Amino acid sequence: MIDLAEDSRSHPLLRLGAQPIALTAAALLLLIAGVTSIAIWRAYTGAAPEPDRVVASRQLQARTAQASEQLVEKTKGLEATQQESIDQLQVVQDQLQTMRRLMAAQQADTKRLSEQVTTLNESIDNLRQSFASARATEAETPSVTRRKPARHHASVRKRGKSRS
Repeated sequence: MIDLAEDSRSHPLLRLGAQPIALTAAALLLLIAGVTSIAIWRAYTGAAPEPDRVVASRQLQARTAQASEQLVEKTKGLEATQQESIDQLQVVQDQLQTMRRLMAAQQADTKRLSEQVTTLNESIDNLRQSFASARATEAETPSVTRRKPARHHASVRKRGKSRS
């Protein structure tokens, strides 16, 4: 028996295991004291984390929904602006095409008129040359005009006076 007493003295953990009811009661008292202190602390501060989390999540959902609606509105606005820009660009392209056609027609008219002016200038130059050559041939050939005798002039004068 002496041997048993020596064994229980050498192992203190075996002594605690011998009184499991006291150990369980102490753990239970600590657990109850902890839960009670948490309950008193929540009641005193008035803050319960679960309802706060629910409120916070609802606010977050509301903000998310509002942000989504704003994004949808902005997207619709951008779509409308983009469509207006496309329409304006189409109008500008149509105007540019019309201007190109008008410019091509105007260039064709300008070319035609330029050719006509060139033709007229050539015709005028030809007329000047023919007129100059006609004058030159007139100057070279002596004129064959007969002079009437002075008597003839005098008799014509007399007749003219008698008729009056």
